[in-house]
Amino acid sequence: MGRYVLVVDDDRTVSDVVRRYLEQDGCRVRLSFDGPDALAAAEEEPPDLVVLDLMMPGLDGIEVCRRLRRRLPGLPVVMLTALGDEADRVAGLEVGADDYVTKPFSPRELVLRIRSVLRRAAPKDRGPTGVLRDGDLTADTDRRVAERGGQPLSLTVREFDLLAFLLANPGRAWSRAELLDRVWGWRFGDQSTVTVHVRRLREKIEDHPAQPRRIVTVWGVGYRYEPSEASR
Repeated sequence: MGRYVLVVDDDRTVSDVVRRYLEQDGCRVRLSFDGPDALAAAEEEPPDLVVLDLMMPGLDGIEVCRRLRRRLPGLPVVMLTALGDEADRVAGLEVGADDYVTKPFSPRELVLRIRSVLRRAAPKDRGPTGVLRDGDLTADTDRRVAERGGQPLSLTVREFDLLAFLLANPGRAWSRAELLDRVWGWRFGDQSTVTVHVRRLREKIEDHPAQPRRIVTVWGVGYRYEPSEASR
C-alpha cells in the first residue's frame, strides 16, 4: 500500500468522500471523527500525513494540530478550513499546518495538495540538495534535518523547504508570489501563507525575530535572506 493518511473530520460524509479519493490514489486511510480519537490514532500508528478539519466540537483542529506538533514535530498536516475565513486559515498555519484547503473543496484538489506535501517531505523531491550552511545554521536536505548552534530545529515540512530554499538562494529579493511558486509549487494562492511561514521560521532561527537579521523584509517586494558575517 501507499502512504498512510489519517483523515480527521466530524462530517462523516466528507470523510468518506476524502477516503475514497485517497484510496483511489493508492493511499491507506484511517478515519477519525473527533480530536481525542485522532490523537490516540496518531499515537498508535504515526501517519505519513494528517488531513485535519479546523472546526470540530470539543477539541478543535487548532488544538489537535498543536498537540500533534508537540508529539510528532515533522508530521505533515493539511488543514480543512471554512471558505473565505482568512483568520481561521492563518490560525491553522500559525500552529504548524503545512497547507490548507477551503470548504467546499474539490476532492481532486485535496488529493493534489496532499501529493504535493508528501512529495516535498520525501528525499526524492526535496529541492536544494546537500548540506546548506550559514554560520551556525545548517540544513541537511538529505536527512531533512536543520540545526542552529548544534541544536536541532523543530520545523514543519514547509518551514524546512522555505529555509532550504532561502539558504540556497541568498542575497536575492523574492516576492511572496515567487516564494509561493518556488517553495509551495502554487501558481495561485493566498500569499498570507508565505507571511505566516516566514514569521514562524524567524522565531526559530533569529536571535530577535521582531528585528530579523537573516530573513529581512524588502518593503514592497517580499523577503531576502542575508548570510551571516561568518559566511561571507
